[in-house]
Amino acid sequence: MKPRPDPTATDAQESALADAWVERLEALGLAVRQALIEAHRRSADLARPVAHEGGDTIYAIDRHVEPLLIEHARQWPQRFGPLMLIAEGLGESGRMHIGPEDAPPRWAVLIDPIDGTRNVMYDKRSAWFIAAAAPMAAGREPRLGDAIASVMVELPTAKMAWSDLFSTTAAGPVRARRRHLVRDEELRLDPAPSAATSLRHGWAQVSNFFPGTKVLASRLMERIVEQTLGPLRAGEALVFDDQYMTTAGQMVELMVGHDRFCCDLRPLFYAAMETAGDDAGAGRGLECHPYDIAGLLVAQRAGVVIADGFGRPLDAPMCVDHPVHWCGYANHTLQRQIEPVIGAFLEECGVRPPS
Repeated sequence: MKPRPDPTATDAQESALADAWVERLEALGLAVRQALIEAHRRSADLARPVAHEGGDTIYAIDRHVEPLLIEHARQWPQRFGPLMLIAEGLGESGRMHIGPEDAPPRWAVLIDPIDGTRNVMYDKRSAWFIAAAAPMAAGREPRLGDAIASVMVELPTAKMAWSDLFSTTAAGPVRARRRHLVRDEELRLDPAPSAATSLRHGWAQVSNFFPGTKVLASRLMERIVEQTLGPLRAGEALVFDDQYMTTAGQMVELMVGHDRFCCDLRPLFYAAMETAGDDAGAGRGLECHPYDIAGLLVAQRAGVVIADGFGRPLDAPMCVDHPVHWCGYANHTLQRQIEPVIGAFLEECGVRPPS
């Protein structure tokens, strides 16, 4: 059961709180989108590294939007009470108390203002603003599974005329829209994961973004295709790979039916290399973190089947430095085909779920 900020709140009051969070988080996401559009228009230097915080590199593009987080968050206690803001760029802890210092936070708000920084700072492909709000529970750290509201806002490249926006509450449907960036025009979207029962002639990938885990990622992808579709025949290209370098973007591709399967197992691949005594595993590279999956609730409510790398329900503490591994399937039929292949591969690599 999800914790409640007020145990005496009625279902109607809790629903109103969730809707209010969606409204505030969408407003922030749209402000971030506008800030990046204006930065592109000024031809600002967005790709310059400026710091390393919260387990990732901070680029100049991030500094364009970080003040917006604080500006908006300082207004939220008026409606929700004190809160803990959790995001990259807030120092090494990634946390900032918002509200009276002597009042314990009633909410945790996890935000990745730009998920897919490297895409949009080079103006190659969309990034995403993602956020989730969860009530704090007494005696334990907040988790993504506690979230009652979440939003995902597309951060477009300079040449784009439209941008997508997805939002949901824990008890409601996904609201999906496509907004014109100049005209006052909006289209309704109806996200639906693919109903395909195999990977044949579809998009599927094991995340393979950076050097360090590419060998294991490629081996696993080859194994999945071979064991679900059979040996490759001459002239065939039955499964297509899209390394969309943003977790939110990967989930959206599953939500709208473009992709059938995607997984990011970088923490487990590093563990496999360490188990094998591979020196490459000694220095872990960039991994997925909880802020990268702040849109988890949206993807789940849209019908995407999401688990961790061992097939367990995906959840994570709301923090900036916890390694996350996840698998997304368009439907349960694909999950039943692919998940055992992943499990056997990890077992061969000496990686097992913690007891």
